Amino acid sequence: MTQALRKLNFEEYASLDAEDWVELGLPEGRCEYVENEELKELPPESRLNLLIARYLSRCFEQIGIPFELIYTHAFEIEVPVTEQAEEKTRYPDLVILHPDHLELTKNRATITRKMLPPQLIAEVVSSGEENERRDYQAKRKQYQMRGIPEYWLIDPSRAVVLVLTLVGSTYEAAEFLGTDCIQSPTFQALSLTAQQVLSAGEA
Repeated sequence: MTQALRKLNFEEYASLDAEDWVELGLPEGRCEYVENEELKELPPESRLNLLIARYLSRCFEQIGIPFELIYTHAFEIEVPVTEQAEEKTRYPDLVILHPDHLELTKNRATITRKMLPPQLIAEVVSSGEENERRDYQAKRKQYQMRGIPEYWLIDPSRAVVLVLTLVGSTYEAAEFLGTDCIQSPTFQALSLTAQQVLSAGEA
């Protein structure tokens, strides 16, 4: 955990610009804001996670999604704190914004709860029990409560892609394996198999 020179509530934290960040002695890497007014530094991503996110980004661009709406490991999302997670912000592996976000986030790449939710979030599950718990349980609950309409869980260790779609206030999951063509309710023009996504790092 990292503590600034003074404690910051979330509104103060979300209003920081790059100059403020340096003056407060905050870390240079990505951090998640934790409910007790501290920052949790995120470890580096694995090469496979980076490649899968980049590959997905390219696939979405190929079906006409503007590149300025697609970000990998760069956009911070404010989420509800739950009994499973005290983190108040997340950095998804991939996020697809709404056009409305472009003006609202031009000074800082943070989507607050006052803004529309992004169109889609994807997470690549890293190996390990704690990583699986975070993506399958904690983030799933937070993204569901935040109203993210579509959440992809890409799990290389289990060779599966899960597409969770918000129906009412609850996620319904569809599982895709091997040569199954992934069905995206939001982006129906996408033509992509689970294996193509999972093997992106081998391309």
